[in-house]
Amino acid sequence: MSEDKLELMRQMVAQLNQAADAYYDGKAEQMTDYEWDALFDRLKKLEEETGVVLEDSPTMKVSSDHTAGQKEAHEFLALSLAKTKKPEEVEKWAEGKPIWISWKLDGLTLVVTYDNGKLSKVVTRGDGHIGTNITHLSSAIHGIPQTISEKGHLVIRGEAVISYEDFNQFVMESGEDYANPRNLASGSLTLKDIEEVKKRQIHWIPFTLVYTEEDITSWGKRMDYMEKLGFQVVERECVEHPTLANINKEIEQWTKKVTDAINPYPVDGLVVVYDDTEYASGGSVTGHHATRAGFAFKWQDESVLSKLEYIEWSCAASTITPVAVFEPVEIEGTTVKRASLCNISECKRLGIGDVGSEVEVIKANKIIPKVISVKHAEGSFHIPETCPVCHSKTIVDMSERGTETLKCTNPSCPAKKLKKFNRFVSKAGMDIDGISEQTLARFINEGWITKYGDIFRLSKHHEEITDLEGFGEKSATNIMESIDRAREIDESKLVYALNIPLIGKDVAKRLLSVYPFRELVSIARNTETTEVFSSIDGIGPEKSNAFVSWCKDPENISQLEDLLDEITLQRTNTVLSGNLCEGLTFVVTGDVHHYANRNELKAYIESQGGKVTGSVSKSTNYLINNDVTSSSSKNTKAKQLNIPILSEEEFIARFVKD
Repeated sequence: MSEDKLELMRQMVAQLNQAADAYYDGKAEQMTDYEWDALFDRLKKLEEETGVVLEDSPTMKVSSDHTAGQKEAHEFLALSLAKTKKPEEVEKWAEGKPIWISWKLDGLTLVVTYDNGKLSKVVTRGDGHIGTNITHLSSAIHGIPQTISEKGHLVIRGEAVISYEDFNQFVMESGEDYANPRNLASGSLTLKDIEEVKKRQIHWIPFTLVYTEEDITSWGKRMDYMEKLGFQVVERECVEHPTLANINKEIEQWTKKVTDAINPYPVDGLVVVYDDTEYASGGSVTGHHATRAGFAFKWQDESVLSKLEYIEWSCAASTITPVAVFEPVEIEGTTVKRASLCNISECKRLGIGDVGSEVEVIKANKIIPKVISVKHAEGSFHIPETCPVCHSKTIVDMSERGTETLKCTNPSCPAKKLKKFNRFVSKAGMDIDGISEQTLARFINEGWITKYGDIFRLSKHHEEITDLEGFGEKSATNIMESIDRAREIDESKLVYALNIPLIGKDVAKRLLSVYPFRELVSIARNTETTEVFSSIDGIGPEKSNAFVSWCKDPENISQLEDLLDEITLQRTNTVLSGNLCEGLTFVVTGDVHHYANRNELKAYIESQGGKVTGSVSKSTNYLINNDVTSSSSKNTKAKQLNIPILSEEEFIARFVKD
């Protein structure tokens, strides 16, 4: 073999391993999944041609993670699956035996173990042989119960993932520079602060039962067994007769679910496994793959070339994001003309230019438009010196992860109030259906929303909204109708919508039980003491001060008066419907089954004269938790204080009349 080929392979191995480390450790993304797969395939082809495989080649090992913590050997090797993009290879591998198809979730694999009905450890996949023990973070991850009814030894493998919705919300709120949900999930599990991890909304979804003392040899029945134990396992479908036609049909159906965005979590393909777990365990190990463990089916990404028309800078929260707008192209059956460029670092990595640059675009994992390369750069990349929303000066910020992002220097920029506008239109607030956080960000960037009252004047932009990509006449009309319905609003919902510090729904109702809204504001503006409302039950000096201080701010009052010109207030009904919970304080935690949600249960308690707080203290009378035996922090605190823990059924038996 020539020295040139060997050197090329060394470079490819180094590049792939460096990118994989960033992939698994939550660092700034160094290449897209599409680029990594393409380079991996080129390396594998070179290895097959030359017969040479370098010792650290990613084709022969699972990338390790550098998560801080105690390293631990896996009881059962967590090997990776062989990959294919050809249904014919899946058919050949299946050998006519029944198989199951499920999502290949795009997150971080965690191995979870139970003994004697209790969680004993949570370990990252690591290199497949040794992972990192992160059991201390288990309470911050949804889907990992601390106790289960099975008393034997149980080992489960699952994926820690973050939904697209939760990812978008976190990035907008925090301004942090994560490239995608998987990048955020893996980065989050390197943190030590449990409360910080909780903010990331990580969900663990089991995808296989590795070991159980029960005699279950069907993969499908093992998944059913996990569901009976209370786990929310991965979606799956059995193919009894895996002919090429049947396999193609299933792949087509699962692909449609992705393109229709039915699944809320990111996926990067499908997993195919045998139903017969005994047969599956009898295969050999080649490289870092077990030959019968399964197949990872990855979609053939369709890439298309287009010409860059301009770069749009979109401001959301504290970050100004570059978006490539290019000549419309057809990809995966839909027309695409926009793709986020993430940040300045990604623009520089791609070598993006100006108008007329030729860009290569895909729909990553069949969903998200992404520029994967620049075939020809025209002109030079320009970073704007002013914010597109408020026109204040911008700065380039370098994060701890080494990523450059553009920021607006104006603390009062309307885009930085995105979370406030989102609470304003929320169901608990003004209840304006059809205006999501992403829609608000779009309207703010267009300059249509700078204060609350502007939302009720969006009809002036009806035609412009209709012309926006992704909207159309029907969407625009629905938004206008929702806005008109919200013009008559309950006073308590308005108070909550105004984003007054410390003033939530409960406090709003308590204030309004004594004074109508306009009188509340008038008293607050003219009072000489900030504690004027502190004698109202459940208010106190701190909340009174918060409300009064807000009302004394001229900017707040200006916005409020502008808003009141657009809406009609309805007096809050503060009449109690009963007294079954009178004088009692409750804390509600965990899932509920008899009520639609925890808010409905809270509303019932309040209607019966009770009070609901967020944390357990000496003043708490009852903790409501369907998982009565849980070792959660609230249950533990309640037991320490001898506070009764009630299930929903017990609460209903005591405090609900037939």
